[in-house]
Amino acid sequence: MNIKNNRKPQNIGFVSTRLAGTDGVSLEASKWANIFEEEGFTCFYFAGECDRTPERSYIVPEAHFKHPNIRKIHRNCFRVPKRSDYMSRKIHELRLRLKKDLYKFIRRFKIDFLVTENCLTIPLNIPLGLAITELISETDTPTIAHHHDFFWERQNFMTNAVWEYLNMSFPPNLPQIRHVVINSSASNQLSLRRGVSSIIIPNVMDFDNPPEPIDDYASDVRKALGVEDDQLLILQPTRVVRRKRIELAIELVHKLGKKAKFVISHASDDEGYDYEHRVREYADMLGVDTIFVSEIISEKRGYTESGKKIYTLNDIYPHADFVTYPSDFEGFGNAFLEAMYFRKPIVVNTYSIYSIDIRTRGFSAIEIDGYITDKSVNQVNKVLEDAELRKKMVDHNYETAKTYYSYSVLHKQLKSLLLECTARKF
Repeated sequence: MNIKNNRKPQNIGFVSTRLAGTDGVSLEASKWANIFEEEGFTCFYFAGECDRTPERSYIVPEAHFKHPNIRKIHRNCFRVPKRSDYMSRKIHELRLRLKKDLYKFIRRFKIDFLVTENCLTIPLNIPLGLAITELISETDTPTIAHHHDFFWERQNFMTNAVWEYLNMSFPPNLPQIRHVVINSSASNQLSLRRGVSSIIIPNVMDFDNPPEPIDDYASDVRKALGVEDDQLLILQPTRVVRRKRIELAIELVHKLGKKAKFVISHASDDEGYDYEHRVREYADMLGVDTIFVSEIISEKRGYTESGKKIYTLNDIYPHADFVTYPSDFEGFGNAFLEAMYFRKPIVVNTYSIYSIDIRTRGFSAIEIDGYITDKSVNQVNKVLEDAELRKKMVDHNYETAKTYYSYSVLHKQLKSLLLECTARKF
């Protein structure tokens, strides 16, 4: 069924499992949407969880990867890969239900083309990926598939009982889809594994407009976090998952020999809590003053039920003395850009994408290669103690990031991509 019409393309439909909170996918989708709106388009949202304008949102609980039915499918397909006829039927029942809702979404908001945010990339919700693939094929809807991290980049997805679904929809090879990846390795692998060409659009931040000074609301962040006047605030601005290698940051703080509070900003989220327990035990063992503050950090300011202030991550960064980012793997590295934006010195593990795509831009960061050395400890101490050196480092990093990872760079790339998808000038 063809649901296209002859109107001038103007309505963009974002589709994802979740478009809410401070995860990388949701944040980057917001940046894209802002630029699309600047170009005269109107954006609408389809997701299992969504914090965008309600009047422009279409929420379907089964689209979320945390929905009980989707979790059950995921467990049977990956964690304990044993697929039965019953499980196949459940997958297709949900596929049909979600496709029906996608059709309603397109009709209700007169969607001209789609932007899929990682839901055709990582198979957290197999029925949704299948539904989107079929809808695109059936309606001939122009689509930008924005890929953040592919299933073959995660070991826990490589043992599975759904290879035919992965080959069909994660991602699909359809002529209506323009594929966008966030790093050069992903582009190479997508071409090799799927025979699909792509363009590289890295994650960005608004380096054309520096962050605002600390306002009255955020002036008490250090006090709220229990950071004493003579303590350093060392920030780990990530979720608590194994690939973040937070134990390396704890070891670094321990070896610095300085009075410090180690602040972990995000929760464990969708990957379980075993690693968080490990991090807590390790911090206790090394005597590192560590706090987990995800309950008072959100995408918006406010108050908890007990009356505590809720801060944004942007409220926390200006108060940090140093940022740790010892990940083994990242699709790109939002936390790295955030540290550059807020002019904070950083220690970074040389994960592959950093080494290939980011380091080559000429940033000045303290690097480790899988473990903490005396050299890296001495480098961190030197930066913390030498204000002139620290300023020179962070100012250089800001200007470098502005050149390569600013909104203006993204704007040019997306404008070109939109012209391709609409085949019309604005």
